[in-house]
Amino acid sequence: MKAFQLIFGLTLFAAFCVPAVAGDRPGSSSSVASVLPQQFAGWQVSGAVKTSADPVVADPANATVLKEYGFSSFESAIFTRDDGRQLTLKAIRFSDASGAYGAFTFYKTPAMLVEKIGDQAGSLNERILFYRGNILVDAAFQQLSAMSAAELRELSGDLPSAKGNTQSLPVLPAYLPKSPNVSSSAKYVLGPATLDKVGAPIPADLVDFAAGAEVVLGNYTTSVGGATLMLISYPTPQIAAEHLRRIEAARQSNPQLAAAPANASFVDKRTGPIVVLASGAISPEEGKALLASVNYDANVTWNENTYVSKRDNLANLLVNIIYLSGIIIGFALVAGLAFGGLRVFIRRVFLERFLGVNDDTRFIALHLSDGPLESAPVSAKSSIKTV
Repeated sequence: MKAFQLIFGLTLFAAFCVPAVAGDRPGSSSSVASVLPQQFAGWQVSGAVKTSADPVVADPANATVLKEYGFSSFESAIFTRDDGRQLTLKAIRFSDASGAYGAFTFYKTPAMLVEKIGDQAGSLNERILFYRGNILVDAAFQQLSAMSAAELRELSGDLPSAKGNTQSLPVLPAYLPKSPNVSSSAKYVLGPATLDKVGAPIPADLVDFAAGAEVVLGNYTTSVGGATLMLISYPTPQIAAEHLRRIEAARQSNPQLAAAPANASFVDKRTGPIVVLASGAISPEEGKALLASVNYDANVTWNENTYVSKRDNLANLLVNIIYLSGIIIGFALVAGLAFGGLRVFIRRVFLERFLGVNDDTRFIALHLSDGPLESAPVSAKSSIKTV
């Protein structure tokens, strides 16, 4: 009997506990929340949806890059329509919208055309790349149609939306000059592995991502070729100034640090907490003009009201005092009338009518002489008069 109970207990443990533990392992499909819908715009899921929490499954060649952007989960599925067309969707969820935006800039190429899908999108032949919130989607159509973009816009609306601070986009890319920037060249970088892959003018050890740095790069055309503009943002201006001194010292000791052609120029400056570098085939005048187009603008946020409220307004206080005085006067009048009326009611109605008592109340007055007491003595009887 005891052996049977032991076997029965082990069976229950294997049936309930072991699958739960296996489902919590990284990379298992049961521990990853679904991102892609089962159907949208006439497309239906065909087969099983693959999910994983391992960035190697999403992109073996750039798994480290995905980790730097805050990779959370990966999901892929094949969708079909009644006419036999196929669509392959890959969705990567990041911890916040900055990670999805950074991965979008990493995978987007200059040849891609700008599309209006999600927050930002680009297309090249049958491939469309877009992100919405903290989710990056890579769509590969078997055959494009006139409604392909509209279908993906419907898909974008079905994706889970980011909440709270996770939906905030980085501010640094807005400091890149808009013209003459090469289309689709901006790259937003959050780690050393990504910086090495995008061809930055300086290595990652000089950027020092451990200090809280974030980087954005853009390619610009010049009169003698092309140049790369690199913006490095640090938490404080003091940290930015220290790292700019390190970069300039490294450049003096190794002029070819940027791995650029021998005739390339390298100029830099600091504006607030942002270090600005321009490197490549660029004249000194164009380099200075490019640096001058980047200027930090501090946004100050007040956590207390700076306007005068009704409570702090002196005129409003005087008006309230007048109101209060009127209320007190009115209350005194009502109280006096109530007290006098009650007394009249008791004397005239209650005492005289019901009890038959004549309440002829008399007052006693003392009529004292104005002269000295010793010259006009008055007896107690004559000095008191009842009225």
